[in-house]
Amino acid sequence: MDEKDILLKTIEGLNTSVASLSAINKKQAEQNEKLQERIRELTAQVAWLNRQLFGREKLPVYDPNMPDLFAEEFAGLQRKAEEKRDEAVEKIEKESAEEKRQKRQNRKMMEDLPVLETEVIEPDGVDLSLYRIIGEEVTRVVKHKPGMLYVKEIIRPKHAFKDNTQLPPEGQKGVEMAPMPLMPVDKCIADTSLLAEILLQKYEYHVPFYRQIQQYRHLGMKGLTESTLDG
Repeated sequence: MDEKDILLKTIEGLNTSVASLSAINKKQAEQNEKLQERIRELTAQVAWLNRQLFGREKLPVYDPNMPDLFAEEFAGLQRKAEEKRDEAVEKIEKESAEEKRQKRQNRKMMEDLPVLETEVIEPDGVDLSLYRIIGEEVTRVVKHKPGMLYVKEIIRPKHAFKDNTQLPPEGQKGVEMAPMPLMPVDKCIADTSLLAEILLQKYEYHVPFYRQIQQYRHLGMKGLTESTLDG
């Protein structure tokens, strides 16, 4: 992977993080508005109680409709933040739909292939006795050996810290999961063995992609297209 690809991947990761944080910020803003409304209610109640105890002249009535002195100052910034937030949320939803479509296509291609290998990857440097498993991420890749295609499952258990009253040990997080191993092609379902076979057939034996697709269809892989191989 060259420097440009690394930068693009870094930018993509940062954009995803910004979008995720923006979505969280929207939710927190809604919660903050509810809390502010509750504060106004409680303040009015305290003012009423003080008037009852110490007389009406002691404490002025709190007016919940009092104008916000900082509203104009921050109105422009708030509008810009909301625009950025909406753009980020829209991008997340669009990417999510595209990922779902790709996953459906990948499942279709692999549904008739046997699962012959399973690899479980745990996070390094983590005391797993302090954690409990709350789920797992399963990645499926297609491997090749002469006359056969099959699936390898890469399983990455997701661990959550057991004790909610304490912080995780230094350098560890509340939820831990091993990173995905580096793949020759990002988000590609083909294992190195299959990629090597495709290149060998194409450039050593001069077998065109459409004929390779026919061979792989006979071996159980459905839905593979020439544009996918060419890409």
